[in-house]
Amino acid sequence: MQCFQGKSVYKGIAMGPIVVLKKDDYQVKRTRIEDPEAEVKRVDAALEKSKEQLQKLYDKAVKEVGEASAAIFEVHQMMLEDDDYLEAIQNTICTEQVNAEYAVATTGDNFAEMFASMDDDYMKARSADIKDISERLVRNLSGQEDTDLSSIDPSVIVADDLSPSETVQMDKDKILAFVTVHGSTNSHTAILARMMNIPALIGVPMDLDELKTGMTAVVDGFEGTVTFDPDEEIKAQTEKRMEEEAEKLKLLQELKGKENVTLDGHKINIYANIGSVGDIGYVLENDAGGIGLFRSEFLYLGRNDFPTEEEQFQAYKQAVQMMAGKKVIIRTLDIGADKQVDYFNLGNEDNPALGYRAIRICLTQPDIFKTQLRALLRAAVYGNLSIMYPMITSTEEVKKIYEIVAEVEAELKEQEIQYKLPEQGIMIETPAAAIISDKLAEMVDFFSIGTNDLTQYTLALDRQNAKLDDFYNPHHEAILRMIQMVVDNAHKCGKWAGICGELGADATLTEQFVRMGVDELSVAPSMILKLRKIVREMKKVED
Repeated sequence: MQCFQGKSVYKGIAMGPIVVLKKDDYQVKRTRIEDPEAEVKRVDAALEKSKEQLQKLYDKAVKEVGEASAAIFEVHQMMLEDDDYLEAIQNTICTEQVNAEYAVATTGDNFAEMFASMDDDYMKARSADIKDISERLVRNLSGQEDTDLSSIDPSVIVADDLSPSETVQMDKDKILAFVTVHGSTNSHTAILARMMNIPALIGVPMDLDELKTGMTAVVDGFEGTVTFDPDEEIKAQTEKRMEEEAEKLKLLQELKGKENVTLDGHKINIYANIGSVGDIGYVLENDAGGIGLFRSEFLYLGRNDFPTEEEQFQAYKQAVQMMAGKKVIIRTLDIGADKQVDYFNLGNEDNPALGYRAIRICLTQPDIFKTQLRALLRAAVYGNLSIMYPMITSTEEVKKIYEIVAEVEAELKEQEIQYKLPEQGIMIETPAAAIISDKLAEMVDFFSIGTNDLTQYTLALDRQNAKLDDFYNPHHEAILRMIQMVVDNAHKCGKWAGICGELGADATLTEQFVRMGVDELSVAPSMILKLRKIVREMKKVED
């Protein structure tokens, strides 16, 4: 019996046989060749095959996990068309007169190392993508077939790390849990685990060579542990806990269709955070009262150019129509910081979290902003749509936003295009906005508190820096006082205030938020019924 501690990215408990996924031990050999042109043609053929494979993976992912999670395969297709990457491969073949497999593997290693050494977290993450596409190319050059992950039995997936290509091929109904040596809380595996409500651990210091497919494992996402070859006592305890969790889930399902009302009659809205229209299935499945955060920037990711007004309009229209009258709050693009897009030409910044991002891009590049606003105002005709502006720090910014909105209204009216001016609110995610929330409340229809950024800016801590995990305290009294201040200032002006950051899903704070007067909590779809249960079993006014 072996037990390891890791970092939990989704709480839950599972037990079953493991499938150990190891990278093929295929050794790329350097071979001298006589015909470089023939090798370059081999690369071209492998490129086409790789693109076809990635397109199939994208199509499958869109159906299963939504456009946002599938976008990575579009990114990989774009990488396979990168001139620098392709020229480096061809140059290696021609100047060193080596085989295509070796040229691709060497180029992939060089580019991956270059990205891994960069300071920017987004660019570091591209290192894994380069490895993924290079390994795919080498497999296709050498005639290897993709590992078939679609026909596994119900299993705990154990790996060094999992690429998007691997996770999307799996039959999601047969994955009991994920356990990986590496990975991050923002990895594709972690996102998938949270979406599917299955336990997942990362950063587990296990030796894959000592593990064998078929052996039993217990994955405890509550404690962050995995036990291989558990004894009979642990198995019995786990089975009992799994039965208890299944019963809790069954009871939660009975809450569907019921209101989020406390025992003393106070109602709170519980909405869902999503990244694309493809995620709305999870919203409806978990009985959310609406969408409190639609991250529109996912329309801008994984592409070579800006999405058109028509593309955006169709996405927003589809979202409000599918929600059938329930509120859909769409955040205007929040590009920058950890979400970089090449065609925006934002350039490198020493501290992107404090840099040129979100509303700052929109106000200085109004053409981009107007395209999105036109699409939003047009889509508002078809349902209950609200607009939310991120990263606000001043009343002047809000005034400038309204001036641009007025220009868009005038243009649509002149062109005789049907539109509707929806409810407009702002995110409170900077200490500046929180402190002047009394002034801002007079100007907007609602507040949504983005606790992720509010916490990092208030505590002066980079929330993506793993070295600072011990110092990162979202329960800090300063954060809770700011939330109370924002809620009070909203209510004084007759406006509502919600929370759409990660803290909203913190079940240990739900009762406190209700008593603070928070009107709405917007969380991952999987948390909707859990928060509803807490709300329905509490009193707003303590006895």
